Amino acid sequence: METNKLTGPPMTLAWFIWGLGALFYLAGFFQRVAPAVMTQELMQDFHISASGLGHLSGLYFYSYVAMQIPTGILADTLGPRKLLTAGCMVAGMGTLLFALSTQFFWAGLGRLLIGGSVAVAFVGLLKLSSSWFPKKIYAFVAGNALSIGLIGAVTAGPPLRFLLDTFAWRQVITTTGLMTLALGGVIWFVIRDWPQEKGYPGFIDQIPSATSLSARRILQDLFKIFKYRNIGLLFVIPGGITGCILTFSGLWGVPYLVSHYSLSPAKAAGMTSVLLIGWAMGAPVFGWLSDYMGKRKSLYIAGVVVTSLGWSLILFRESLSVFQLVMALSVTGFFSGSIVISFAFVMESVPLSLSGTAAGLTNMGVMMGPMLLQPFVGRILDYHWTGQMIDGVRIYPLEAYEYGFIPMMAWIILSALLLFFTKETHCRQMV
Repeated sequence: METNKLTGPPMTLAWFIWGLGALFYLAGFFQRVAPAVMTQELMQDFHISASGLGHLSGLYFYSYVAMQIPTGILADTLGPRKLLTAGCMVAGMGTLLFALSTQFFWAGLGRLLIGGSVAVAFVGLLKLSSSWFPKKIYAFVAGNALSIGLIGAVTAGPPLRFLLDTFAWRQVITTTGLMTLALGGVIWFVIRDWPQEKGYPGFIDQIPSATSLSARRILQDLFKIFKYRNIGLLFVIPGGITGCILTFSGLWGVPYLVSHYSLSPAKAAGMTSVLLIGWAMGAPVFGWLSDYMGKRKSLYIAGVVVTSLGWSLILFRESLSVFQLVMALSVTGFFSGSIVISFAFVMESVPLSLSGTAAGLTNMGVMMGPMLLQPFVGRILDYHWTGQMIDGVRIYPLEAYEYGFIPMMAWIILSALLLFFTKETHCRQMV
């Protein structure tokens, strides 16, 4: 029996199983960022202003945030196979609804379904990581998820823009919906929750029985967890980082760059992808450095302060050359990778029995940023619109964007300030 525990399933099979779940996570990131390169098409087809587009894109985040805590419970009760399959099926149907709708209401409902369903991808991946891989490489396996997701985000940049220049946006998005449905079928037939279900030895002797749903237990944990100082702070702080990145690269960055740097939509999408690539590169570096230094707070502060300075240049320095803008986006994206410290920081800030709830709340806070900022920026743009239109699409002056970007800047500065009030854990779990 001890030999089985050490042997486990073949690593090629384990990575294949995990990779199918990772493809769904990639698809979720793609859907998150895709509206950024379709702003003109969406505003034309649905006859909406910046405020309406912000709400249409933000519907993804509303349901994503709402699903964070339930997703953890569903992962424990249903298992990753059922959870990921159901997520793919609902996401695929939501994508088709979004692509085929001619009315704003149905398109919005499609975005709402997409956000709520892809919210299960990350937790499903974590569950597969814990059952199909030895514990000693669990962090490495789980850490690859962000990089995989950001590949999806980058795919929603220049590659998607190229497709949109060649085909109608509805055709492209319909195809992605059908691919997501097909992925759900593959996941159902291939993935199993445990290696033992495919006839391979697992890393534990006995498969744990599923836990039951208990609303009382959930509420008790939620009340307990806010007694710890870092929880509330780390609920607000990461939203400033993701809020800036996903509001800029996920919606308003492309039209801003097209209008005020005279870039083509394809080149503007490439510029926003620079930000995401920097983010993907910075995340593992900050995670490794934090573990190596044995500190969370000081490194996180440094990362967010540099990120704040970077955004001040990108959003409010009008005289940047294209080269300087690319460098600012690269550096800002890289230092935004400090956000990965949030999860280790918050999980160490509470007893181990509450660490899962703490991680779920933090992930909810992560998505609160873009959920609130995307429509808010759109509303400010509409307020400062001067009446200019091209091909039925509103064109906003530089002053409107500068006013619209103020809430983004305010939140990232608030994040930096709040970090000074957190309590350092020195990479040790609270008992």
